[in-house]
Amino acid sequence: MRKFKTESKKLLDLMINSIYTNREIFLRELISNASDAVDKLYFKSLTDDAVVIDRSELAIEVSFDKEARTITVSDNGIGMTADELEKFLGTIAHSGSEQFKGDPEVAASTEADIIGQFGVGFYSSFMVAKSVRVVSRAYGSDEASCWSSNGIEGYTISPAERATHGTDVIMTLKDSTEEEDYDAYLSEWGLKDLIRRYSNYVRYPIKMTVTKRRPIPKPEDAGEDYVQQYEDYTDVETVNSMVPIWKRRKSDVTQEDYDEFYKSDFHDFTEPARTISVHAEGALSYDALLFVPKRPPFDLYSRDYEKGLALYSSNVLIMNKCAELLPDHYMFVRGVVDSSDLTLNISRETLQHNSQLRAIANKVEKKITAELEKMRDNDREDYEAFFEHFGRALKFGIYTSYGAKSDELSGLLMFYSASKKCMVTLAEYVEAMPEGQGAIYYACGESLAHLDKLPMVKAARAKGFDVLLCTEDVDEFCFQALGRFDDREIANVAGADLDLATDEEKAAAEEASKANEGMFEKMRDMLGESVSKVVVSTRLTDVPAALTTAGPISLEMEKLLSRMPDGQGAKSERVLELNAGHRVFGVLKAAHDAGDDKKLRLYTDLLYNQALLIEGMPIEDPMAFAEQISELM
Repeated sequence: MRKFKTESKKLLDLMINSIYTNREIFLRELISNASDAVDKLYFKSLTDDAVVIDRSELAIEVSFDKEARTITVSDNGIGMTADELEKFLGTIAHSGSEQFKGDPEVAASTEADIIGQFGVGFYSSFMVAKSVRVVSRAYGSDEASCWSSNGIEGYTISPAERATHGTDVIMTLKDSTEEEDYDAYLSEWGLKDLIRRYSNYVRYPIKMTVTKRRPIPKPEDAGEDYVQQYEDYTDVETVNSMVPIWKRRKSDVTQEDYDEFYKSDFHDFTEPARTISVHAEGALSYDALLFVPKRPPFDLYSRDYEKGLALYSSNVLIMNKCAELLPDHYMFVRGVVDSSDLTLNISRETLQHNSQLRAIANKVEKKITAELEKMRDNDREDYEAFFEHFGRALKFGIYTSYGAKSDELSGLLMFYSASKKCMVTLAEYVEAMPEGQGAIYYACGESLAHLDKLPMVKAARAKGFDVLLCTEDVDEFCFQALGRFDDREIANVAGADLDLATDEEKAAAEEASKANEGMFEKMRDMLGESVSKVVVSTRLTDVPAALTTAGPISLEMEKLLSRMPDGQGAKSERVLELNAGHRVFGVLKAAHDAGDDKKLRLYTDLLYNQALLIEGMPIEDPMAFAEQISELM
């Protein structure tokens, strides 16, 4: 027995137990090696006239023997001599494919699509096998050799028989345990599943002998009660698709083809709302096929949801969901990215340098944004349906980026217009603004019907200003992160510092404030820490009082934050605004002038609680409020 080179025992143990985190990728690695071997022979036929092959016959075969507990991966590629078996398999991490790729002639060719890089993929077979035999015959040689090892101490190389050039990798699987079911790989379904998941788009056919069923012809003398009989038979079947749909020219693929691929691979029963196909060449070449779903998955906004695109390198699946390829605000997008330019780590399961991935992710993000803008401008009905399902993610994108994504995402936002009674974009809102309107106004609450009746919304609309009615919990946070749009401030109509008044209205309010300064101070003391001040309103028309807020926390934000485990201390700075033109104001003034502090307190508490109810806020002491109502009655 020959010993492994380069600190064999430690390194081999690292290969088998540490580098790969998922045992089932062993078949992916062996098929990739087989594909490389076939590629090497095909490239040799292009550069050497003495090598004549029929490309249509180049293939990879996968088979299994349940009784012998073996899985065999065979190819009719370039094969290896005994010396090459010693060189490539006896020395761990010596990659023949990497050496082949280093040839300048190969590097300049587009015909060689070599997958291997590190020379360790073969050793993943020992994750599932207790012994491995490699029988190989080099192209042009009459002799075959066998490399054999149990993956522990070393290996043997001996003469063997093989009818033609190529390589067979025969794995004898480990016995199943309670922790690991190796028997699952010894079945047609198990192997086909692994091939279709990880190697479906390898460029050469992967063939398997599979069992099928067919009807037996009806006997001529069969009676009317004859029941159709069936028989099992075996047939050689190409298991993989070979040419991935994302690498085909757009002119060769119909939308129906894209739809079927989407529904099949991403397990959706409806067609996608939009399909985005990208073929990029240059400093970083990649292909991408992206889908915007029509409906969100049930767990889209849950903690368990995993975003990401399937990542392939040279048609081989590297990661089923690569989260780095999608920003959070586009987490609903599904699809595939394939690039042979990515620098993978030794196990291929993660990326070694994120700069390449970030470059692709940035381009993918821009493509998605451009497609959504096109949908918004050219297919409004579809876009509104899309925004109903996924607009929340776009809003979170602005909020969680602290406004950094505003330029990209703000144009995609939509909100309900109180004036137009429909969804509008911020650009459409700005375009319809009357002369003299200085800001974009919004109000947040639980329902459109409730918001439309709020005193501050009615006050803004009475001035001829539209108000965006927002009913999602993220809206207020989104607007605060956004800050401005088209160089216009975005303002909550319930903000205490919002100035909608004319000079005459301001003068009247100032006069009323001075005349009743003592009453306001007394009311403020009666309400204690519930409000920061009591003022005369310049906005109210048909209600006696309303609450506004000063500072960054609105009443709606306070309501939302109070539901969170760590948000109990978040309080808004409330301001009680009084309508000096309402008859109730006269009653307050009369109580104060008469020195009736008991009545003034009663009216003050009632007005404050009434204002809370209008805003949808809980009353601090419902029993006291009920008693006050009873006292009035």
